[in-house]
Amino acid sequence: MTVLIAVALTLVAAIGAVVVGTHSPERQAVVLSMFGMALTVLFVTVQAPDVALSQLGVGAALVPLMVMLAIRRIRRDQRGDERRPGKDEE
Repeated sequence: MTVLIAVALTLVAAIGAVVVGTHSPERQAVVLSMFGMALTVLFVTVQAPDVALSQLGVGAALVPLMVMLAIRRIRRDQRGDERRPGKDEE
């Protein structure tokens, strides 16, 4: 069991480094989801199924979805601001 925990911790550390090193916001959201999945595996390995289920729902699905929606909204608003002439005159 100790070997499995060590492998899971190594996986979490490796994906965490990839999250930090990723520059594109869209890719960060995808890698963040992978990080959540790796944490889920770690929590299952250390026999914490309730925490694993919470992490799967929130960390692997909900947070990356919210990040992607925020990126989409920001980009849409930026495109809208560029199209409106004289927005500072109002």
